[in-house]
Amino acid sequence: MIRTKDRSVRPRLSLKRRLPEPLEQPQRRHVAALVLARGGSKGIPLKNIKQLAGVPLIGWVLRTAIDSQQFDSVWVSTDHEEIAKVSEKFGAQVHRRSPEVSKDTSSSLETVLEFLKKHQEIDMVGQIQCTSPCLQPRHLKDVMMMIKEDGYDSVFSVVRHHRFRWKEVSKGEVTMPLNLDPDNRPRRQDWKGELCENGSFYFATTELIKSGRLQGGKVAYYEMEPEYSVDIDVDIDWPIAEQRVMSYGYFGKITEKVELLVCNLDADLKEGASTSQNGKFNMLDIPALKTLKDTGVEVTFFPETDTNRSKIKQSRTLNMEVNRNAKDKLKTLEGLRKKFNITWKNVAYLGNAESDIECMKKAQVRGAPQDAASPVLEVANYICKHNAGTRSVEEFAEHVLLLVKEFHKTNGHGKN
Repeated sequence: MIRTKDRSVRPRLSLKRRLPEPLEQPQRRHVAALVLARGGSKGIPLKNIKQLAGVPLIGWVLRTAIDSQQFDSVWVSTDHEEIAKVSEKFGAQVHRRSPEVSKDTSSSLETVLEFLKKHQEIDMVGQIQCTSPCLQPRHLKDVMMMIKEDGYDSVFSVVRHHRFRWKEVSKGEVTMPLNLDPDNRPRRQDWKGELCENGSFYFATTELIKSGRLQGGKVAYYEMEPEYSVDIDVDIDWPIAEQRVMSYGYFGKITEKVELLVCNLDADLKEGASTSQNGKFNMLDIPALKTLKDTGVEVTFFPETDTNRSKIKQSRTLNMEVNRNAKDKLKTLEGLRKKFNITWKNVAYLGNAESDIECMKKAQVRGAPQDAASPVLEVANYICKHNAGTRSVEEFAEHVLLLVKEFHKTNGHGKN
């Protein structure tokens, strides 16, 4: 202590600087992606896992959600074992929903609420519709940026329509316009149109959902481009959806170009309908294979026996390599990989028999005909809609060609 003249006592000053109290860090929110996929679809049986352009329908949105890297967890809520199995294959966790929320009359809100009761750690849910296969990772990144920067409680997707609407009336009644003046009918280019929900996704905080709403609080919409706004439930039938997906779907992170396509010759290039006189080779497969060759992709075949002489002869006329008696396919493929100085990420493999599985597991692109052996279908990441010998080679070659184009687009000026 130091005594002063007035004899009062003052505390000795400390020479140590007091550090400021650490600021309390805001707790990071757990954001979960959730896909609702009931097994009892009335329109198309097990629609959620029906093959769409070689991939189960649900696989398109799961791949997008995971690759967006915006979620702490990605979930599928289902009541069906096969849907659960496919979902796990694509990297999602599975919530086994109860029969109470698996009815035809069950609402999305009821199903999400049940999910949240069992997962108390989740602060926000991004509910993604399984029937929107053209959703891109950048769409989800944009939404999460809106939420983080502007503090929205809920964001949902919309698309702009230019459709004039009229009031529905009973027979004999007079209708009237709902969104236009017939005396001053605007041209399309002079009218902005209207924003309509497209059902691709609904983001909402857990707090808002528990209050009984998926949209509310500080709410915003996210406008998607029309070409990516696909709803298979409403807009288009399956064949048209496949065409749209092949143009605008998300094919995953394509970091390496396919340089080599390998086909199981015995299993896939069976003698079939042909326009050639000798009919010894399925000529319908040839144009797609030639197009691949023209893009610089090597094509080779693995016969399990040497009884395919007619096919081998035809293959050589196309300047495609045939490995006769390739009993050890993995060893043969390793030799080809070294010959062409490529990695397994540069390999696409179309297999059908169990002897193809080891090669398929290593290849980046793994195809199989519709009727391939079950273990082969488990490994494949592209399943043809054609059976073996009925243009499955052509279909897979076209898929590989599409991936090559996507590689050039995304590694050039694409923005997926």
